[in-house]
Amino acid sequence: REKLTTLLAVHKYEGDFQNAIEIVKAIHEVGGKGHSVGIYSYSDENIHRLALEAKVGRIMVRQPQSKSNAGSFTNGMPMTSSLGCGTWGGNATSENIHLRHYMNVTWVSRAIPEDRPSDEELFGEFYEPEREGKA
Repeated sequence: REKLTTLLAVHKYEGDFQNAIEIVKAIHEVGGKGHSVGIYSYSDENIHRLALEAKVGRIMVRQPQSKSNAGSFTNGMPMTSSLGCGTWGGNATSENIHLRHYMNVTWVSRAIPEDRPSDEELFGEFYEPEREGKA
């Protein structure tokens, strides 16, 4: 659960880094899905693995978690007092909520000539016409 206090939670893992990822997943199953996770590591491989598997909107690398999640001049995150947790946490966005989220925008749309890419252009290297019966 989120702690709005002076307490600090540190979870130690042993063995393979996947054990740490499993701890993060277990914690987020109880509460906090979509919010954030912090990692103090210089291993780009471990940071990348965590980013692929953690269901969070922000991963703070070697930064103070509570201060950095809300954005700062030293990490490029939009400054906020409200953190979106995405669909993982039942929110519409996983971004830091800022002024743009509170602005109402009206799109005015008129028909234009169709500019539809081919399936091959759209899917690039993932395009497999034989799977669609087009080969």
